Amino acid sequence: MTSRQGPTAESAAQAVETLLGALESGSDVLEALKEVRPLHPKNDTFPGEVFIHLAAQALSEGGVSPSRPISEEGLVERFLPEVDLRGWENQKFRSALMAGAATHAGVKVDLLEETTWWRTDDFWNYAGLAAVVWIRTVASDLGLAVAELCRRLRAGGA
Repeated sequence: MTSRQGPTAESAAQAVETLLGALESGSDVLEALKEVRPLHPKNDTFPGEVFIHLAAQALSEGGVSPSRPISEEGLVERFLPEVDLRGWENQKFRSALMAGAATHAGVKVDLLEETTWWRTDDFWNYAGLAAVVWIRTVASDLGLAVAELCRRLRAGGA
């Protein structure tokens, strides 16, 4: 798919499958995100919103709620050790991480408004990393292998 065609249901499914497949097999998630890059239309949040939805789905699968919270403290160090986020990168990632949690809570996040200050076209990448963190976090919290949680997310219509 070229970026001129715009996002489709098929490209959304492909983005999710590429990320879940990498997590399930233990492959490099950064390489998986490079594979997703051609699906991203210039000046668009796609497939970021798809990844945010996937993160929200993982949190739901984990039963995360006000009565069963997960702390976000130290998540990056524990569940995304392959990435060193500093400065603005860290701020962007945190925005995507919290967008996943907010979406899980039922808040419709205005992603375009949230990301306009970035002056870059990379939200989708940070959203993919946020989905990775939430999936790994929930799997750990449930005592599941990441691959098992990926299968559950896929079966649940991720």
